[in-house]
Amino acid sequence: MWVIQKLDLSSWADYVFNDNYALMPLEDVEKFIQKEKHLPNVPSEAELIETGLDLEEMNTILMEKVEELTLYLIEQNKQVKELKERVLEL
Repeated sequence: MWVIQKLDLSSWADYVFNDNYALMPLEDVEKFIQKEKHLPNVPSEAELIETGLDLEEMNTILMEKVEELTLYLIEQNKQVKELKERVLEL
C-alpha cells in the first residue's frame, strides 16, 4: 500500500519563465549530455547512488526540465511557422 505524502517545497521551478533566465542553447545541452551522460542541473546516477535522492529537490529539478522543454518547443514552433510562411511565399 502506498502512502501519499505532501512535500513542502520552499521553491518551485517557475523561475524558468523569468525574463532573465538563461535557457541553455540546445547545441550546448547536446554537448553537455555527450560529455557528462546526464542533463545539466540533474544529478548523475553516481551522485544519486552516493548521496541518495531528495524527493523535494528532484521534483523541482524535473519541473525545471519540463518547463525548459516547453520553452524549447515554443521556440521551435515559432521557427516552424516562420519557415512555413517563407515556403508559401516561394
